Amino acid sequence: MSAYLFGEKHKSYMRRCFECTVNVAEGSVRAGKTVDHVFVFAALLETSPDRLHLATGATAASAKLNIGDCNGLGLEAIFGSRASWGKYRGNECMRIRTRTGEKIVIFAGGKNADSFKRIRGNSYGMWIATEINLHHDTMIKEAFNRQLAAKGRRIFWDLNPSSPDSFIYTDYIDLYAKKAERGEVGENFFNYGHFTIFDNPAVPRERVAEIVSQYDGDSVWYRRDILGERCAADGLVYPFFANNREKIVVSGVPSEDFEFINVGVDFGGSRSKTTFVATAFTHSMSLYVVAEHAVAGGKGEIDPCRVDREFEEFIKELSEKYGEACLRYAFCDSEAQYLINGLRAHARRAGLGITVGECAKRRIRDRIDCTGKLMASGRFFVKDDCLLVQKGLAEALWDRSSAVDKRLDNFTSDIDILDAMEYSFERYMTKLAGNPPADNLKGKTWTD
Repeated sequence: MSAYLFGEKHKSYMRRCFECTVNVAEGSVRAGKTVDHVFVFAALLETSPDRLHLATGATAASAKLNIGDCNGLGLEAIFGSRASWGKYRGNECMRIRTRTGEKIVIFAGGKNADSFKRIRGNSYGMWIATEINLHHDTMIKEAFNRQLAAKGRRIFWDLNPSSPDSFIYTDYIDLYAKKAERGEVGENFFNYGHFTIFDNPAVPRERVAEIVSQYDGDSVWYRRDILGERCAADGLVYPFFANNREKIVVSGVPSEDFEFINVGVDFGGSRSKTTFVATAFTHSMSLYVVAEHAVAGGKGEIDPCRVDREFEEFIKELSEKYGEACLRYAFCDSEAQYLINGLRAHARRAGLGITVGECAKRRIRDRIDCTGKLMASGRFFVKDDCLLVQKGLAEALWDRSSAVDKRLDNFTSDIDILDAMEYSFERYMTKLAGNPPADNLKGKTWTD
């Protein structure tokens, strides 16, 4: 495993972790929060009197990636040949040979209301969780219950800041902090650390500047992900678009650089419209919104046949303009399976040359974050005749009444067109949001 440099702030926090029951590391991206916990967790495993332990993330995959792998600094690298992946009572696990016997770390996801069912039946000693604010409350409560018989109980949580009204603060983190301050719990019950990317000496300064440059400085994501602040999402969802419209809206597109085109489809309801948005992915790792369409009509006026017919016309126009070979997928709102099945069958009969499937339905806040990063890094453009998308981006507001980050959905702005736009690229978001500015992407492709 490669050497890792810990800053003094991190060392102080980690020393407290060896003594405290509940340990919470909060702050910006790439601040080193998870690494701190993984190192302490691994050290304590060597002498833990408990055999079973728990590692969770929003999904089991994210838990394995962020805790098991952790960019080459995870449990897998720390224990080397002493660790092996396997299964334990149907769950993914890592078996680790320690100097006090075999320890089993169960990996599970926690974002869904029924996630807790995966960890029932076991008693756990330590629990390490990444992105705890993305866990469902029932999962948190069940994990606590599963530790009641622990001989060496420890809890390690990390998170990027959320809205100050999030339950993770009101019901847990801030509540524990107040109890500790009032002396209602022991001195070694609660340990809290706040970190930003600037506290992490393991990230080169030029890489820090590169990461910061991907954010709109006026956005909630900059305040949370870079400054590490807790803040409520308020005002415009896309301030960068409002302030830099002339850089994003373009009259011409570099079609010779297009690698493929995807279409996002959002099916309307009683008041919302069915919308199509076509997005081109370029060889230089940028996105261009090149076409849009809204099926006209009110409640009772639109049927599946009409949607199929207008979808066919939309795809044929794209084929004529950019070539059928350029079309790849149409990702549709996954909540309307019967409409997707009909659209898929119609596309096959009409020989449209595009694969119809369902969207990934990623979290709205993640989709918004990705779009904002693309805008800020100069990799997102909208063709000037896509007026619905432009209007949606310009007028979308945060829902102030919600502690969860979501767009205001009261028909004052067109969020249906934005859903369709996001469905077209959300399956590529990890690559999109994770890449640095376009100048550093020369020679890379979507298959790298």
